[in-house]
Formats: sequence, C-alpha cells, structure tokens
Amino acid sequence: MRSNAADARRDVRYEPDERPPAALSLGLGAQYAMLAVSGIVLSPTILVRAAGGSDAYVMWAVCAALAICGVTTAVQAVGVGRVGAGYVMLMGSSSAFLAVSVSALEQGGPGLLATLIIVSSLFQFALAARLSALRRIFTPTVAGTVVMLIPVSVAPVILGRLSDVPQGASPAAAPVTLSVTLLVVVVTALRGSGLLRLWGPVVGIVAGTVTGGLAFGLYDTESVREAAWIGLPPFAYPGLDLGFGPEFWALLPAFALVTVVGAMDTLGDGVATQRVSWRKPRAIDFRSIQGAMSADGLGNLLSGLAGTLPNTTYATGISIVELTGVAARSVGVSIGVIFVVMAFMPKFIALIIAIPGPVVAGYFILLVAKLFTFGMEILQHDGLDYRKSVAVGLAFWLGLAFQLDWIFPEYFQGLWSEMLGNAMTVGGLTVIALTLFDELTGPRRQRLREALSVEAYPKIDAFLAKLGSRRRWSGEMTERVRAVGEETLLLLIRSEGERAAVDRRRLLLVAGGEGDTAVLEFIAATDETNLEDRMALLGERAAGGGIEQEVSLRLLRHYASSVRHSQYHDTDVITVRVESAHAR
Repeated sequence: MRSNAADARRDVRYEPDERPPAALSLGLGAQYAMLAVSGIVLSPTILVRAAGGSDAYVMWAVCAALAICGVTTAVQAVGVGRVGAGYVMLMGSSSAFLAVSVSALEQGGPGLLATLIIVSSLFQFALAARLSALRRIFTPTVAGTVVMLIPVSVAPVILGRLSDVPQGASPAAAPVTLSVTLLVVVVTALRGSGLLRLWGPVVGIVAGTVTGGLAFGLYDTESVREAAWIGLPPFAYPGLDLGFGPEFWALLPAFALVTVVGAMDTLGDGVATQRVSWRKPRAIDFRSIQGAMSADGLGNLLSGLAGTLPNTTYATGISIVELTGVAARSVGVSIGVIFVVMAFMPKFIALIIAIPGPVVAGYFILLVAKLFTFGMEILQHDGLDYRKSVAVGLAFWLGLAFQLDWIFPEYFQGLWSEMLGNAMTVGGLTVIALTLFDELTGPRRQRLREALSVEAYPKIDAFLAKLGSRRRWSGEMTERVRAVGEETLLLLIRSEGERAAVDRRRLLLVAGGEGDTAVLEFIAATDETNLEDRMALLGERAAGGGIEQEVSLRLLRHYASSVRHSQYHDTDVITVRVESAHAR
C-alpha cells in the first residue's frame, strides 16, 4: 500500500539535483521568505523586549537573525563539506530558546546570553558528528518530552505580551486585538486548505495588527516612517561574558538540552524533507541529516557571536515543497539571498517590530500549542510502551512541578533554584536518566568484533548459533538468524578489487531482542550504497551489484522481518529484525 508521502514524491517537478528556471526559483524563494520572516523577526523582538533591552539592541538582534538565517538556509541547500543537508531546509529563529534566553538576559545581560549560545552550539556539532554512537541516548522519547515542555517554560514570556499596550489605551484593546488574531489564525488552521493554511498565521497577524491599529491606535506608525529604506542596523554588539560565573553554570544545562531538542527537530525535518523531495522512495540518508545538524550548529554559533537568538529549521518549508513539487537547491539559495537583503531594509524590519504585543502573543500561543502536539507526535511515532510511558509521564510532571515551584522550593535556592526552575532542564534530565537506566538494566546485548572479511563468517555463525542456544530459540528461528548473519556479511563486503581496503574495515555485531524476536545490528565503516534502496530495486536492472549480491539481497529480504540501513559519516548501521515463523 502506498502512502500519501509516496504519492507526493510522484508529483515532484524538480528534484534537488535539477535546475528550474531562475524566475521560478526566485519566486518560490520569495514565497518561503514571506512565510517565515515574521517568526524570524518577532522571536528576537520578544526576547529583547521581555528582558527590557534597548531599541538599538532590538534592531541589531533582528538584523543579525535575518542575515544568519539567510546564510544558513543557503548552506543547507548547497552543502559546504559536511555542513549542510543538500536540501531546501528553511532556517528561522528558534522560539524554543526564548525562555532560557530571557533568563540569561535578565541574570547576566547580552554578553552572558552570547556566551551560553556559543558554548551550547558545540553540543550540536558533537551530536552531529557522533549521531550514530549517541542514537540510544538522544532518542525520540527524549526529544518528544522536552518539546512538550517548551510551552511550559516559554508561557511566562509569551503571556507577558498579552497586556503589552501603550499607557492610556482602552481596556478592551488587548483582549479584542488578541481575540481577532487568534480567531483568524485558528479558523484558517482548522478550515483552510493548501496555501491558505500555510498563510494562516501571516493573515492572522495582519488582521490583528489592522484591528489594533485602526480601532485602538496600538500600531506605532512613527517608528516605521522614521526608518530608512536601506541601511545598516545601529551598532549594538553585546560582546562576550567570559567570567563563567554561577549564572553561566546554572543556565548551561537548559541551553544544552534545548540545543539537543533543536537537533532532534532538525533530524525530524531532515527526514520529512528527504521524503518529499524525490519522485521515487529512498532510504533516509543520515549523512545528510548530520549535515543539517551541523548547519544548525553553525547558525547557533554565528547567533552567539552576533548576540541574537539561535535559529533552527522551520517545518513550513516541507509543506511548500509538498505543495509546489519543487525541491531544487536553487530555491534554498534564493531564500538565503532574500533573507540577507531583508536584513539591510530597516523600514521593512520596523514594519514587523511595530506589531502590537497582543498580536504577537496570539501568534505565539498557537505556535507553542503546535510545539506541544509536535512533541506528542514524536512520542507516538516512536511507540509508547509501558516503560517509555512511565519515563515520559514522570519527566513531564516533574518538569512542570519544578517550573511552578510546587516541590519544596525552600530547599532549592541559589544555583539549584536557577537550574531546577526550568521545566525543560528538569524534564529533559529526568527522561535521559530513566532512558539510560532502562538501557543499562534491560536484556544484555551480545557483542562480537571482527575484521570485515569472508574469514569472519565462521566466528559470526558460531556467535549467532550460541546466541540461539542461550535464548532457547527453536531450530527454525536459529537457522533464520544465522542465514541473516551470512547474507548481511556478504553484502557488507565489497568487490574483490577493493579487497585490500575491506580488510582494514572492522565490523561490530550487536545482537539482542526479546522472546522469539532477534534484533541484529551490523556496525561497520561506511559504504556508498544503501541496502534499503537496493532491496527496493530488486527485479530492476538498476539494482546493480552483480548476480551474487542480488541473490543475497533476496535471501535477506526472505529471512528478515525488516531491514533498516542507516548511513552516517564513517559509519554504517544495518539493523535487521528477525521473527520466528509463528510470530510473523
């Protein structure tokens, strides 16, 4: 049965490697930019305003955010070495960082914020580089839980904008303006379709701004009139705070966790982008996802150096690729150029910064509500068994309770108060600790290390036969597992002409599973071909690899219940699930 995602692939007009007309690339780039620009501008505006920053710092932060998002969007599209996904991935300001960034501004100023962002960006580079090794720790369960806790952490910042109206304004100004904004955004989200749904948040911002401006005089037209059409932002570079005092260490865990969440968000967006960018289904290329995470880390590093809010991938871009069928890299470059140009248009930026506070609050209420449901989707997609449910439930309620000072606040003062006063920090650390506990106390996996060569087969076969005896599998099940080991080994070994290179490669076989199910992980140095793609092409001349490899592919498909080939930089992970005949 074909999925909707597969249908979308058949309708792709331009794949990433293809070149559409320049006018089409520029037009779509402008559409992407207009959909995302409000989020890019409003997020750093909220950050600086909530912390009582100056107008000059607001303009500096906004211009820097636009320019950095432009650079990273272009890098995502074209790829620079191992940095960049090679796909159209829209980059924008990350609302997930709002709560912890406001705390940093209030406790140590822009210099402390900049230092924390720079240091936390290193976590993202590390995660991207070692994604294969850390896949059991930074799981979808961890990411989904922390994403669900983002609205809890950011709520005080967002709700503080509800009453952000000029002195002397009508008491009805804030509630009416907020209501109009939410009404339009929610109605278009629920009843709109296609492009109308995509443009719903923008339409809601315009409707709320017009209502607040015309009915209550909430829109600051003077600042817009005074702004120049083209120019540089006021120089308000905050510098770096390298004192590394108590505030830095108290806030660093929260920044690191939000950075990991951003990386998991980028992973999800990277998977979805790959699925909608090709006409024919392909296995997910985790090397591209590592590149996307590295580009995200580059954006965070540049944001820290510039003293503005970090960026992340925006899922809006996935929807536009799906609707238009254009996934060409030239579109990503066009978006990046347009963002950079916008950064030097003060009047355009002032037009967005002047949007009334209740309108901004209404826009972000829906945004963080979608973040909560996105976290739920991550958890559901990963599968919630009893153990995961316990970890997620406990982590969520502990995060909420510590955020609201419900659990013995008198015992947590000073450094502990700052560290445990953030829902994402408490919830994230709790779910990571419980995940590690479950991993370490679960059924022990057996490991075998050998050179990746034909000579390793007898040892692998004996290892799997002994595993079957220890697990008390039936003879049929043990033979099935041994056959999978043989065929997977043969597929990992390259042609005879590359034998010298193969002999230097190493293989780690990790065997686990429960009951009548076996899960085998073959971890080796990376190869250029993907077994999932080759298995999908069985029967087509394009499968390639010779008759021997095609036979191995067919046998592997026969014996295994599922085969997943995850390719990382320098590492292959082939996960094969085998079930006994009566369990299938």
